[in-house]
Amino acid sequence: MIRNQKNYKDIYNYRNSKYFIQSIKNARKWDKDKKLVIFAGACQSYYEALISAGANFASSPARILIDFADPLIVAEKIATTDCEKYVTIDDFAYELRDGKKGIDGIRSKRKKKTYTNMTNLLQKCNKIVIKQNAISENIDMSAV
Repeated sequence: MIRNQKNYKDIYNYRNSKYFIQSIKNARKWDKDKKLVIFAGACQSYYEALISAGANFASSPARILIDFADPLIVAEKIATTDCEKYVTIDDFAYELRDGKKGIDGIRSKRKKKTYTNMTNLLQKCNKIVIKQNAISENIDMSAV
């Protein structure tokens, strides 16, 4: 939230941006290979500082209120597209309520391979849990 409408480049005019920046920097210290894709910010965040700190995507370049689903759209596009390609905001800006006014960023390598592996792992875990519950309840699970 912008406290003083006059100076957009003063970090103290934003309620939470300094915490987002601190979190981004901590994540980048941990992620030396820059494989982590970071989306940071919230409505009316200090966009330029978030990108400078190392976020791939951030809100809100126009200092507007963003739709709650916009960050989810960005994450979904990165997670479900082939890992050999790069994604830019132009690839899905038409799906965002306010387009590039609400969210913008730099390109990022897509993560489908990681996403697919995680999905497969979760499905295996679910099957194990279902079987364990069935065993404890004496249910026939031969069809599973």
